[in-house]
Amino acid sequence: MHLSSVQVAWALAALALGVVGAPPSGASHHIQRRSFFTLECKGIYDAAIFARLDRICDDCYNLFREPQLYTLCRKDCFTTEYFKGCVEALRETDQLETFKKYIKIIHGADPGI
Repeated sequence: MHLSSVQVAWALAALALGVVGAPPSGASHHIQRRSFFTLECKGIYDAAIFARLDRICDDCYNLFREPQLYTLCRKDCFTTEYFKGCVEALRETDQLETFKKYIKIIHGADPGI
């Protein structure tokens, strides 16, 4: 599979930061309300919305296999540029406005991405 320069740049940026994070291990991927608060989400908890946003980060992890990228994608309730980069890498930019609305609901403020 040929990776675009954007995909490679995002993966390298995550590696360069050297942020320690746990990969989404083979353990159960049940979405828990606890994760909502751990990620500093302060809006309205909606399991379906949270699961959809979390799936972007999970798919991004599966594409690049970089634990740090998974952690950075979810950081601050999905409001970092890493989340946007994962959306681009997964070629789901047509859904970006929907994702922004979802983030606004669970984050409680404009995501700024």
